Amino acid sequence: MNVGIINATSYFGIDLIRLLAGHPGLAVTAVTARSQAGKTLGEVFPHLRATDPTVAALTLTPDLDGSLDLVFSCLPHAVSAPALLPFIAAGVPVIDVSADFRLNDAAEFKRWYDSNHPAPELLDRTVYGLTEIHRDAIRSTTIVGNPGCYPTATLLALAPAFAASIVEPDVIVDAKSGVSGAGRSLKLDSHYSEVNESVHAYGVAGHRHSAEMTQELTALAGAPVAVNFVPHLVPMTRGILATCYAALRQSTSAADIAAVYRDFCRDEPFLHYSEVPPRTKWVAGTNHSFLHAVLDQTGRRLVAFGVIDNLVKGAAGQGVQNANLMLGLDETAGL
Repeated sequence: MNVGIINATSYFGIDLIRLLAGHPGLAVTAVTARSQAGKTLGEVFPHLRATDPTVAALTLTPDLDGSLDLVFSCLPHAVSAPALLPFIAAGVPVIDVSADFRLNDAAEFKRWYDSNHPAPELLDRTVYGLTEIHRDAIRSTTIVGNPGCYPTATLLALAPAFAASIVEPDVIVDAKSGVSGAGRSLKLDSHYSEVNESVHAYGVAGHRHSAEMTQELTALAGAPVAVNFVPHLVPMTRGILATCYAALRQSTSAADIAAVYRDFCRDEPFLHYSEVPPRTKWVAGTNHSFLHAVLDQTGRRLVAFGVIDNLVKGAAGQGVQNANLMLGLDETAGL
């Protein structure tokens, strides 16, 4: 099956190409870029000449052409949805890595992204692409909004507890990410001399990803959930560690909490329960996530951990996982 990638020279795009190079049923046949249009992928990313000469020979064009079975968009929010509209109209399945199809309420989109939603009439057709929560819905849709990287790590860490109704609907999320989460665009805060040997919080008053966390946790809880989310930038290239805190509804043992998390992960190909707090190095370059949860010292609060690679499970890998479901393939193919 043929796959097109809009804005293939983004961090998401290049990891997507890396994963699809080993996919048994999908092949990248069309790629676009803005500033590098006219160049081949191999000119922009020389390593592809050795690892995937066929893809390296593809020319980056302003627009996708050819017959495609699925399209990924790696464009920024408010730009991505308009670029996907022709494919949606033609019935081609699409996966959007921006925020355009993550929130199911146009008013919430405007609140958090300070612009009108570019295609509000499509929101009732879209599915939030956290595979482990919305697997069946993803199989039957043609429009997926790939989750943000912070929400992926956070929701996976908290989903077992909310699904089992063992915590109150009020959570604190302390998450730390590698610099690649900021994308390839130049920003002062992501320069090497600013990031190296330093850690800092940002988006403290309300990071946009809070909206996704609130939406999905509220759906799991069946009642409004309050989310206090503070992200931090740490001096590493890739990876996210989310540490989440929630009060327990009633007295619960450490063994019972471990059983909840172990059961949640049991049949999931990319989720793993860990007996100890996980590390980002465990998942680097992979679509896997490790979860861990404990009682705090008071015995009244859950502390849950989740680690992912922000460019794979937090972006390209989850995109491939969703594409497999949408196209009727084995969910783990290419991963």
